[in-house]
Amino acid sequence: QVRLQESGPGLVKPAQTVSLTCTVSGTSITADYYYWSWIRQPPGKGQEWMGAIAYNGDTNYSPPLKSRTSISRDISKNQFTLQLNSVTPEDTAVYYCARAQLGVPYADYDNYDYWGKGTLVTVSS
Repeated sequence: QVRLQESGPGLVKPAQTVSLTCTVSGTSITADYYYWSWIRQPPGKGQEWMGAIAYNGDTNYSPPLKSRTSISRDISKNQFTLQLNSVTPEDTAVYYCARAQLGVPYADYDNYDYWGKGTLVTVSS
């Protein structure tokens, strides 16, 4: 069974960098023809796709967040990590990691097949 589990700090101060890790079990993050996304949902708002890393290591980022976002992976640990720099209170959200097949549009959330439970990140001084 494929499982995704997000981990990271629950509280971050403004201007800091938040690092979130998604640990995957039941499959490899290098399995052909899948990509792994970070998606967030601020309180009372809709979901927002942030970026993704594909099975071959290629990355793609949402243009509004590209300058502040980096996604990397550790194949040995079967994990991928989101770094978001210079956070503000507007970055407060539940952050999810999820998997989809190549060809599924990044924001086509209904067609992601596996999701983590999400982790709340609050940006506050």
